Amino acid sequence: MGRSGDLPRGLVERYKAVDGVWPDDADCPILHVDMDAFYASVEIRDRPELVDRPVIVGGTSNRGVVSAANYVARRYGVRSAMPIARARRLCPNGVYLPPSFDKYQRTSQGVMEIFAEITPLVEPLSLDEAFLDVGGALRRLGVSPGEIGQRIRQQVHARHQITCSVGVAATKFVAKLASGMAKPDGMIVVPAGDVLAFLHPLPVSALWGVGAKSAERLRDAGLERVADIAASPLPRLRRLIGNAAADHLHALATGQDDRAVVPRTPDRSIGAEETFEVDHFDRELIRRELLRLSDKTAITLRRKGLRGRTVSIKVRFSDFTTITRSRTLPVATDGTQEIYRTATALLDEQTPPGAIRLIGVRVEQLGDDEQVQLTLDEPEQGWREADAAADQARAKFGRGVIGPASLLGPAARRSGFTEPKPARPAEGGTRA
Repeated sequence: MGRSGDLPRGLVERYKAVDGVWPDDADCPILHVDMDAFYASVEIRDRPELVDRPVIVGGTSNRGVVSAANYVARRYGVRSAMPIARARRLCPNGVYLPPSFDKYQRTSQGVMEIFAEITPLVEPLSLDEAFLDVGGALRRLGVSPGEIGQRIRQQVHARHQITCSVGVAATKFVAKLASGMAKPDGMIVVPAGDVLAFLHPLPVSALWGVGAKSAERLRDAGLERVADIAASPLPRLRRLIGNAAADHLHALATGQDDRAVVPRTPDRSIGAEETFEVDHFDRELIRRELLRLSDKTAITLRRKGLRGRTVSIKVRFSDFTTITRSRTLPVATDGTQEIYRTATALLDEQTPPGAIRLIGVRVEQLGDDEQVQLTLDEPEQGWREADAAADQARAKFGRGVIGPASLLGPAARRSGFTEPKPARPAEGGTRA
């Protein structure tokens, strides 16, 4: 959705909870809870001297993108997904921190436990946001949706010293919009009877699925506000943006959204990727990075009791050309070495030469842990036993205590400049 300047004057204040008072929340069982600048807030919690400083999480060099920025940094124009180099130009005095994903995972798990104490109907969207259906909890706890929203905000702050914003509404779409407008550290309640009054003054970019290009096309056709979409005849919308998109946007614009809150859905894929500080031609170095990423992916699979049949790699070259290559295995796996062997085969056999900026590994076609079929070339006490022993050591002593011996060598150079091109590179081939 557009920035706050796009919002009609007084819209937020009309629905915002102030001093324990909020609009009528009857028939509003859906909550959307969103942590405020989550990664940055966790870092500031652990380093309170940064509370008044612009804090940007996403790396300490000019490569990569911003993962999170606190609200002080946002005053400089820094936003999530912005290239770090641009963020540094906008906010040269900012505190730039590398992400600490283990810490964010632990905090997220604690926040989700707060939600689960209220209702089993929790649908996480990411580490820092989730939908809740509190319809059953209202009767059990004898409270209103707004009271549950306030309780969540208080519990998140008391237990984890971070803040969150809450949207309360009759539908998921409106609840998510409301939480975004409540930021930071607020709550907005949209009464069931006020949905159209709330939606119609908003810019078309507020509608789920409308990106920058779609919004421009709609505005060019004179459709600037959600009310314009609701009032537009469906045949006209269909000619403008296609049948499926038109039906979807018209339904949202008229307050229709029958999606239920669905508790945690199964993972479709699990993987990891890395953007290098330096573009690399050295395929041996790339293979070592593939081993590290394969190990990280396999550890996650085993922790979740999953195996996958398809292994894929993602390669982004120095000119930002990006390719993916995949291979389906005869038997699902969660083993580091099998994922790594498949990934390196894809690199060696199906990836053209050139300086590489980013490499990633992903395992897809996931299923629950099942009986293992031994491969003919695997020793009786083989890699699976080694993986199991390593997992036990990590559980007891921490994740960094053990890993593949091949990763003990020198790390990739981190100079911020592209590596010199080899004297006789194997050029040729077409990227696809």
